[in-house]
Amino acid sequence: MVLGIKELHRLVKEQNLVTNLSERELENPEGAGFDLRIGELYEISGQGFLGVTERETPEMKLVAKYEEGKTIEIQLKPNVYYLMKTMEDVNMPENLLAIMTPRSTLFRSGVYIFGGQVPPGYKGGLNMGIYNYRNTDFRLEIGSRVVHIMFFEVKGEGNLYRGQWQDGRVTTDQKETQI
Repeated sequence: MVLGIKELHRLVKEQNLVTNLSERELENPEGAGFDLRIGELYEISGQGFLGVTERETPEMKLVAKYEEGKTIEIQLKPNVYYLMKTMEDVNMPENLLAIMTPRSTLFRSGVYIFGGQVPPGYKGGLNMGIYNYRNTDFRLEIGSRVVHIMFFEVKGEGNLYRGQWQDGRVTTDQKETQI
């Protein structure tokens, strides 16, 4: 069952379920979740590797980061995949799972965000892919609402996240053994 806004606001106040929410989301959100904002954008270069026991992500270069009171507009190049990080962090309890979907303005504009699920026990920033499918640049302002997060109750016993991406780490420093 998806959690409604009253319950989400209670969890934000009592358990810091989501931190750094915008005033809009704290006072008058839409739907059954929160809109999250883009806080950082990274260009990706080089090869990555995913093996049975090891992995290594491509190099990441920070190209834009939110700064309070400053307007930062970037151009998403055509047919380019970027990594983005939200301004908000989550503190997932053991009985909730979250799912993220792009806001409709993006997919109506030919831009898609590759979000996913946020498992019970994960704490930190949220990273996801963003891709401009069009053959022209797309202008995006850092700090804008880009993804909607919904929270679902986990019935029965689940397992807590124990991976190496805890705390919102963006990339690997070198090839590493997977947990």
